[in-house]
Amino acid sequence: MKHTLGIIGFGGMGEHHFKHVTKEIGALDIKGVYDIKPERGEYAKSLGLKAYDSAESLLADSDIDLVLVSTPNDWHKYYAIMALRAGKNVICEKPVMMNSKELEEVINVAKECKKVFTVHQNRRWDRDYLLVKRELESGTLGKPFFIESRVEGARGIPGDWRCTKVAGGGMMLDWGVHLIDQMLMMIDSPVCEVYAQVLNVKYQNPANDVDDNLKVNLKFKNGVCALIEVGTYNMITLPRWYICGDKGTMKIDDWGSGADIVYAKDVEMVWENSIIYTAAGPTRTMAPRPKETVEQKHVDIDEKTSVHLFYENVLDAIDGKAEIIVKPSEAMRSMKVMEAAFRSSAEGICVKDEI
Repeated sequence: MKHTLGIIGFGGMGEHHFKHVTKEIGALDIKGVYDIKPERGEYAKSLGLKAYDSAESLLADSDIDLVLVSTPNDWHKYYAIMALRAGKNVICEKPVMMNSKELEEVINVAKECKKVFTVHQNRRWDRDYLLVKRELESGTLGKPFFIESRVEGARGIPGDWRCTKVAGGGMMLDWGVHLIDQMLMMIDSPVCEVYAQVLNVKYQNPANDVDDNLKVNLKFKNGVCALIEVGTYNMITLPRWYICGDKGTMKIDDWGSGADIVYAKDVEMVWENSIIYTAAGPTRTMAPRPKETVEQKHVDIDEKTSVHLFYENVLDAIDGKAEIIVKPSEAMRSMKVMEAAFRSSAEGICVKDEI
C-alpha cells in the first residue's frame, strides 16, 4: 500500500529525511512540508514539494497519512498531539519529547486515536552497534561486566537551537539518547543505578547552560555496568566501544574500523615466582599476559543493514503487517534514564531505581 508523508520542520534533519525517503523508500511519497521559516518553504518548492502555510493546512490534507515531526525538541509534543488528533500516524525525531511526562501524554493520545506513534532512533541500525550486539549475543566474550560506549568531537555544539536550553538543546538529548537507547536494547535487564556527571564546559551562560560533555554510569540488575560518554571538546579521542567480558575483551576505535578482540584460551594461567619488571616498575598483577594464553582476531564491520528498514517497519505497522520496532515504551525507558542522569549530576547522588 502506498503512503504519503508530510514533514513539519524542514531544517537539517527534515531535509535529511526527505533525501533518504526519496532515494530509498519506494512505498512512501513525500507531498510537502511546513516550516516556520518562509525561506525553507521556498527551498522545499524548489525540490518539487508543496510548501504549506501552516501546520494546520498540512494536517488538513487528506492525502497525507504519516507525519514526521522534525522541529526543535520543545515543539515535539505540540505537533505530535496535533497530528495524532488530525488522524495522522506520527514519527517524531529524537529525543521523542523533553521529558517523560510529555511522552506519557502523547502515548495516551496515540492510544486514544488508535494511530502509530514512534521515534526515529536511527542509531539502532548503526553497523558498529550491530557488531557489538552480535558478539555479545554469541557469547564469545563470555558474560560482559563492563561496557563503554562513547562519541567524541572537538568542535563544540553547532550554533543553532542545540545551544539553547529551553529548546531542548545539549548533548544528553542530542547524542546521549542514542547511546542510552543502544545500551538498553543490548542489555536485557532493568537499570538499577544511575550516576552521572553532566557538564557545561563551554556553555555556562544562564540563558544557554546546555550540557556539552557528559559521563553516565549505569548498573543493570543483572550485574552489567556501563559507561556512556559524550564529549564535544575532546582533542584526543578514546575508543568508540570498549567491552570487557569474563572470556575476552573487545575494542572498536571508530565507526567503521571493525573490532579487535582478545580472547583468553582455556589454559591454566600460571603465575611466575619472580617479579616481572615493566616500564611501570616491578609487578606481577599488571604484567602482560603470556602470549600462549590468549588468542587475537580482527572482525570487520560487515553487517548488512540500513536505516531505511526503520521506515519500512513503520509502513508495515500502519498496514497492520508488523509490530512497531521502536516502541514508545522503549523511548520512555531512555527518557527516564536521562532524567535520572540529570538528577544524579545536579544533586551529586547515585539514583537508585528500577528503570
